[in-house]
Amino acid sequence: MLLCVVLSRLFGRLIHVNHVGNVSKKGPINMEYSDGNAPIPLDTTTRLAIERTRVAYERTVMAAIRTATSLITFGFSAYKFFQMDLFDGRNARPESKPTSLGPKEFGLTLIALGLLALMLAWLEYHRDIKTLRKEYPMMPRSNIGIIACLVAVVGAGLLVIVLLNV
Repeated sequence: MLLCVVLSRLFGRLIHVNHVGNVSKKGPINMEYSDGNAPIPLDTTTRLAIERTRVAYERTVMAAIRTATSLITFGFSAYKFFQMDLFDGRNARPESKPTSLGPKEFGLTLIALGLLALMLAWLEYHRDIKTLRKEYPMMPRSNIGIIACLVAVVGAGLLVIVLLNV
């Protein structure tokens, strides 16, 4: 349900309704609304500075997505690797003395850490873009949220697999 709400919000914002009610595809930043009614053209320097800031925010969230993906995959791989018995190919290990941090706990920790890092990075990105959009409402929308959402869904699925010992 939450995934559907996020995706509908992302796709619903790809089309912009301008101040006279016409629907248009979002284009490059070229106008600023000073009083909400009359568009004021931005100079090239300001427009490019806004674009550089927006792209820097996207690069930052992409780095967080890359880091989260690495943590999630490494946690799941470590869990599955230590679950295997390398000598005779069986997947079940004999019961041994319980430890505080076994393969399952290690995998769960890394997967949860990856999901937490992804969530915090997305919240920071959303906050920064919202602040920037208040100043420059004609700023184009990004589809980076779809990638972040897909990584979060895969990470949550792997977390459930590790929790259920599948």
